[in-house]
Amino acid sequence: MIRLLLDQGLPRGTASHLQREGWDVVHVGEIGMSRATDQEILDYARQENRVCVTLDADFHALLVLGSERSPSVVRIRIEGLHSNSHFGNFAHFGLRRSGVDLGDGRLSSLWESNRHHPTGLEAVEHKGH
Repeated sequence: MIRLLLDQGLPRGTASHLQREGWDVVHVGEIGMSRATDQEILDYARQENRVCVTLDADFHALLVLGSERSPSVVRIRIEGLHSNSHFGNFAHFGLRRSGVDLGDGRLSSLWESNRHHPTGLEAVEHKGH
């Protein structure tokens, strides 16, 4: 099962929403990391074998510039989502239906599509760094 770590930018309730959908997920605020640096969050995700889900582009840059090949990072790129259920639904359906591979070392971005895409979402991913 894929294990997720949600960054501080995502509402805390998103973790509960995703847990109800069957995901193994924790939010950094639930584990005492609400003031952690991006690098500390990546280190934790790597140690706990979790995919980091974030709104922050810095996570991709840190992995590209560093020598580590994990963890995988999914950047959600969408504006106007303010409630836990909206973020949770977007993340749940986006990760399940977008075709994004969440294997080690994947850098992925997920956003709402304005085009006629079957899922209403689009994703781009890069293997390795």
